[in-house]
Amino acid sequence: MSSTLIRNATILTMNDRLEVVFGAVSVDDGRIVSVGADPESAHDVVIDAAGDYLLPGFVQTHVHLCQTLFRGYADDLRLMEWLRSRVWPMEAAHNPASLRAAARLACHELLRGGTTSILTMETVHDTAVVCEAVAESGIRATIGKCMMDAPSAGTPSRLHESMQHSLDESLALRRDWHGAHDGRMRIAFAPRFAVSCSRALLEAVAALSGDQQWLVHTHASEQREEIDLVRQITGRGNLAYFHEVGLTSPRLCLAHCVWVDEEEQSLIATHDVKVMHCPGSNLKLGSGIAPITEMLARGICVSLGADGAACNNRLDMFAEMRLAATLQAMSQGPGSLTALDAVVMATRHGARTLGLDGEIGSVEAGKCADLILVGRRAAHLAPDVDPYSTLVYAAGPEDVRMTMVDGIIRCRDGTSSWADGDEIAADATRQAMALAWRAGL
Repeated sequence: MSSTLIRNATILTMNDRLEVVFGAVSVDDGRIVSVGADPESAHDVVIDAAGDYLLPGFVQTHVHLCQTLFRGYADDLRLMEWLRSRVWPMEAAHNPASLRAAARLACHELLRGGTTSILTMETVHDTAVVCEAVAESGIRATIGKCMMDAPSAGTPSRLHESMQHSLDESLALRRDWHGAHDGRMRIAFAPRFAVSCSRALLEAVAALSGDQQWLVHTHASEQREEIDLVRQITGRGNLAYFHEVGLTSPRLCLAHCVWVDEEEQSLIATHDVKVMHCPGSNLKLGSGIAPITEMLARGICVSLGADGAACNNRLDMFAEMRLAATLQAMSQGPGSLTALDAVVMATRHGARTLGLDGEIGSVEAGKCADLILVGRRAAHLAPDVDPYSTLVYAAGPEDVRMTMVDGIIRCRDGTSSWADGDEIAADATRQAMALAWRAGL
């Protein structure tokens, strides 16, 4: 690995003191060596930030890379209809070529927009292909094979699997990929949601997660229709059922939690369950406005994710930060979730959700060099009087000048270093058309 010095930067450290420092960050062997004064040692690469913002890369804690080719094919539907008529048929129709194209397109978009780490749930089959594409991109990723051993009405047969097959495939992925590529790749359990998993599978996942300290990535309480289905099947609400099967722990990562009452929030807080807020997806699917300020007040770790391109349709953390703040302004009043709060959710809380807060999420000596440089000179950012306001309310992916993961520059000035963006988009378009045809859309 080469050493890199980023000079003349306005450094938003996102450390415990939330310090803003003007100076330099030295990177060597994938780690941050120093923050502040220019070091005397020579570096292989020197970047003049010219006063631009240097901050930790964004951590998106709920995405579906496999759904990136579904963009535009699944609009204007409610959750269960969206799943049954579009998403499940298209996931079932995926083949290795289309999955690879989807993952490459997603990683290109994510890295260009300043996201350096993801927690992603893929489809039931061929997840190793996604792992290969993700590894090529260099993004830091925790990946889960979608687990579905109790398919509901309308689920295609290719998404049906036995409990043992589901566990065996997840364990095989863990054996082959967890810790690979200098630790950037990790594997999680990913049961889709309570409706599509048997109780026996969830209990087995809970036991294995406890024994081996795996993250468990699932959906919960996204829409009222889903909650009603869970009650019909289990006799419990989502959180009570997950607690009953032994899943509630600091390793449980719940996407959405739009409809969680005080008792459920208390259960989440007591067991340090992590919540992943997806405001763009919640708006597009008409799910509702999650009680984020209430959960944060209880000490719950709430992070951010774009969800999939089938229900967003962008993988844009700037948009999610803005929506998170403005939706809480609508439901709880302006200032209830500040711009700074949103940036904390996009960085520090994301790192904590992944169990990587000792490695990423802030710009501090010894941590992984997962860094982004965001320009400050575009007209739409002026006069730029507050860094957090600028990032959340004015900036966008087009303002990201550089994205670095593990000390390696993966994207600079909109151009990926690991692949040709035009080729990625062209291949994705071809694969999406063939995929839609196979799915009968």
